[in-house]
Parts: sequence; structure tokens; C-alpha cells
Amino acid sequence: MLDVVLPVLVLGALALALLGAFRRIRLWRQGRPSPVSVLGGLAAMPRRYLVDLHHVVARDKVFANTHVATGGGFVAAAVLLILVHGFQLQSRLLSWALLAATVVMFVGALRVAARRKNPPARLSRGPWMRLPKSLVAFASGVFLVTLPTAGILPAGFGGWALAAVLTLVIAWGISEMFLGMTWGGPMKHAFAGALHLAFHRRPERFGGGRSTGLKPLDLKDSAAPLGVGKPADFKWNQLLGFDACVQCGRCEAMCPAFAAGQPLNPKKLIQDMVVGMAGGTDAAYAGSPYPGKPVGEHGGDAHSPIVLREGRALVDAETLWSCTTCRACVEECPMMIEHVDAIVDMRRYLTMEHGNTPNKGREVLENLATTDNPGGFDPATRMNWAADLDLPLMAKRGTADVLLWMGDGAFDMRNQRTLRALVKVLRAAQVDFAVLGNEELDSGDVARRLGDEAGFQALAVRNAATLAKYRFREIVTCDPHSFHVLKNEYPSFGASYAVTHHSTFISNLIEKGRLALGEWTGGRVTYHDPCYLGRYNGEYEAPRNALKGIGIKVVEMERSGFRSRCCGGGGGAPITDIPGKRRIPDMRMEEINSTKADIVAVGCPQCTAMLEGVVGPRPEVLDIAELVAAQLVAAPAPARGADKRVQVERAVEVVA
Repeated sequence: MLDVVLPVLVLGALALALLGAFRRIRLWRQGRPSPVSVLGGLAAMPRRYLVDLHHVVARDKVFANTHVATGGGFVAAAVLLILVHGFQLQSRLLSWALLAATVVMFVGALRVAARRKNPPARLSRGPWMRLPKSLVAFASGVFLVTLPTAGILPAGFGGWALAAVLTLVIAWGISEMFLGMTWGGPMKHAFAGALHLAFHRRPERFGGGRSTGLKPLDLKDSAAPLGVGKPADFKWNQLLGFDACVQCGRCEAMCPAFAAGQPLNPKKLIQDMVVGMAGGTDAAYAGSPYPGKPVGEHGGDAHSPIVLREGRALVDAETLWSCTTCRACVEECPMMIEHVDAIVDMRRYLTMEHGNTPNKGREVLENLATTDNPGGFDPATRMNWAADLDLPLMAKRGTADVLLWMGDGAFDMRNQRTLRALVKVLRAAQVDFAVLGNEELDSGDVARRLGDEAGFQALAVRNAATLAKYRFREIVTCDPHSFHVLKNEYPSFGASYAVTHHSTFISNLIEKGRLALGEWTGGRVTYHDPCYLGRYNGEYEAPRNALKGIGIKVVEMERSGFRSRCCGGGGGAPITDIPGKRRIPDMRMEEINSTKADIVAVGCPQCTAMLEGVVGPRPEVLDIAELVAAQLVAAPAPARGADKRVQVERAVEVVA
């Protein structure tokens, strides 16, 4: 019986899976064109899966081993099943290999079952709860029917009754594994995920690369939409990426907005995009909802608006504006989905097509258009903070080794202390530097994150024209947001520069022995990683090395490095100000306080502002430049064992 039923069952399921694959591809192709290298992508897919994807998965070693066993076992078993039982290839070697693959898969399936017995809140339930049973059914059923072909049991062993039972078990497993990959189900991510790796929107991410700059809109193309207003406005490989989501909830667990009770869950957002692509509602979603928003209220299709002011839509506007663009979701995603790209694309549509930027967003964008800075300050006052410093201007010199990019912190009294400290360090090291002065405009970071792509591009083009007039070796800035934009997003407009964050520059000065420094006696110090320096640009060691260079041993927080919690200051979040149950900087300060640090070192004006805005007991917040400037031995170093408060006061006074 099995000799007759198995080939029909296997090949029939394979044919249906292929039909489902064409249907799935048609859903993806509803999106806009995006040129890819088909052959190159397919050729690169195995390495991207085995190396790049598993580099992320391996952060959880137990789950990584489980994934290797179940995923690797299934792929091998599926191919061998088709050969041995589909095409009836009589080979003991292939049969034994199939037995080995099913055993490996079975072991992995048991581990999946254990994980699903009491799953963490971030894991979706619903259909995913049947996955362990389906894996076991496939692995055990294929194992048993392969025993006769491997010569371990005689042909026809067990009679018709056993054959019928095994047929049902295998049919269950095959339908979940094969049909689920293409017609929808827990295994859908396997098919979509493989092609997503092949045709990823950011192929530069693979092979150890990094790609974090937002993709520019072609504003000269009148036929192209200004951002994404409906699912079909996404590029087709973005829709493919959404379909690859495995609903593991790692993004949810790392999202600061979700933790703060704001109406954003990045996993739910991706699933809403899948609903929109295929059409329907989110009623079947079985994971954590958006905080404060019950499941079942959202729905749509590929050609209906994603956001509506009235009536049911896929996503509420406040969900998109809750994002801090910290990129923690992207960093944690084992399927390498680009959540932030999608959110900014949808923001662009709301801002440029409808002017729908909440709270102070519209005011900030108007300020940028009229005064070239988000605060609306008189552009002629950009250099007032340095009136007594006699800073060299590029307009007078024409050339310098270092161009110091001040950023819009030049208008902020708190950040002016950081800038003055940085100038003090540069002069102590005898660095040849100059500033643009009033020629400097806002970098455009805030405009771009708020969706004003036109405003950003206008600022970028004007800044690039100014920079083209002068000669310099590198740009140094204490603002990670300006650092990121100048380094990674201006090149799209033909403006490429060597850009260095001030912590990296200071670390290099210390390493080269160009600074005379006293001994640190100021107490315990922890360090907060800025998102746009760390996750966006991979710089984690230089700030710590700079602190180490002045004798500080950093006391690390539980969440640091690439898993550092956002301060809540990025992506225009303080401007759009979507309410939640808690404030993100308050949560971060709890983590800081748990280290019992006397000082929290920072390297970003936004982080400084957010952390200093926390009400209640907290450490002193000081920029790395301030801490290093305080250690310069232009004045006598404090005696060993001096009161730690003296050190903090000195750090503040030295830049006053």
C-alpha cells in the first residue's frame, strides 16, 4: 500500500506546494519594482543562511542548535523523501541518509516542543502551538516508512492497518511542512525567508557588512509615490521580507516603545503588513497586540490605505510615530527584516502627502524650512556659544586637517558645554581644526526621520555644496545623528566624507599620547551606548577605550553594546511625543541606577538631554569630552583619593 500511496502523496504535495509558491510570489509582486540579481542572490543564499543568519540566531545557543537540527534535518529529509519515496529510487545509502536526517529533525522537534510547553510572552501562539506536533509527525512518520527501504524491516511489515496509520501521520506532516511553506502556516517563513535572504533589500548587510542609511526617494520621478501609503507601494522585496517573519518576538522584546506601553509592537506591525499584502483582518493574530489596542480592529488589502483618520485601517498613525528608530528590532531579527525602513517609508507618506506629523512635528519641519535648524533659532547666532574661543573659520582658512561639525547642539546651552570641552581637548592635542560657523546648516537627520524627505534632501545638497568649497581630511562631530547622516546618507547625493565620532577621535589622541592626562579619582562610571553610534555604525569600543584612557573602568549595565536600551531621543520621538505608560528614559535610568554609578558617560546630545530630563535620584550625566577635558593636566591633578564630588564639579566647571 505504501509503495502506491507514498509517491502520490509526496509528489502531489510537492505539486500543490509549487502552486502555492506561485501564488505567494504573486502577492509579493504586487509591490513596486526593485532590481535584484536573481542568479547572484540565489548563489549567495546558502552562505547568507548558514553564516549571516546564524550569526544572529546563535546569540541564543540552545535555540540555535535547535534550529540547526529541525531546519537542517527537515531540508535534508525533504529532499531525500522526494528521491526515495517520491521517485522510488532504490538506494540503501539514500535510505540510511533519510533515516539519519529524520532522527536529527526528531531531536530538534522535541526541543521545540519543550520550548512551546510554556512559551515566553513574546512568542506567538495559535497555529504555532501545533508546530512541534507537526514536526514530530513528519520526522517519525518518514522514519518508520523508510525502515523497510533501508533493509531494517521487511517490506509490507505491519500490514494494511499500520500502513494506513503511517499514511495519515505522514500526510499530516507533509501538509504542514510542504503546503504550509507556500499556502500559509507556521512554515511559511522557511520559503519566504530563504528568498528574502537571496533578494534582500540591503545585500550589503551580508558577509560582515553594514547597511543602515535610509534609502533616498527619487523626488524627480513624478510617477513614484511619496513614501508608502498602501501595501502595494512597498518594494516587492520588502513585502517578501515581511512574509519571512517567524513571529519569534525578539523585536518585541527589545523595542523600547513597546516596553514603555506606547502603541507599537514591531512584530505586530510586520504581521499587519502581511495582512495588508494578502487582504483580510488581524483577527487571527496570536501574539502580543499593540499596547492599549485590542486585536481585531485592523485590516485592509494591498491597495487600501495603511493609515486612515477614520474607519478601519491596517495601522494607526500613532503606532508609526512611536518608533525611536533605535534599530534594536532590526539588530535582533533572525530573519534580518528591516522594520525601520518600513516605518520611515510610511511616515514619509503621512508627512509629505498629508502633512500629518503630530504634536510639534509640523513646527519643527517649518523651522527647518525657514531657519535651517529645528529649534527656529536665528541662524546668525549659531556661533554665540564660542564668542570667547576665537574658533578658526573654514571661510577664512579654506583648509584644515579636521572640520569640527557642531550640529544643532550649538544652540543648546547644555550641549555647548560638551562642544567647549571638545574644543579644549582638540587644542590640548594641537589638532589643526576649523568650523563652518554660520555656514553650517542642520544635517537633516530630524527631517528625514520625521518623513520630510524633500526637506532632508534640500539640506543635504546645500551642506554638500558648502563642504565642497573647502579641503579637510575628516569631519569630527560629537553628535552621532549628524555623524551617521554625513557618513552613510550624504553619499547618495555624491557627497562622501571621512567622518569620525568625537569619542573615536579622542580615543586615538589618547592612544597616540597626544594628551597629558591626570589620574581619575571620580568614582564609579557606567556608559550608555547611543543607538546611532552603536547599532547604526558598530562603534562600541572607542568610547570605552577613551574612558579607559583616563583611568575609568566602566561598570557595564545589563543591557549594553548592541543590546543597549534606547534613551528615547531618536527618530523625532521627543517631538511627536506619543504617550505611553512609562517614559523610555525613566526605564533606562533604572538600569543605570542599578549599577550604582556616580556618573553616566554619554556620547550624544540627545542622550544627554533625555537622561538629564529624568526626575528623581540619578547619577551625573557627562559627555566623554567633558570627562576627558577635566583630566587634562593644564591644572594640577587632584590628590589621590579626593572626594568623587570634586571630580564631578571639575568636569562641569572646566567647560563653563
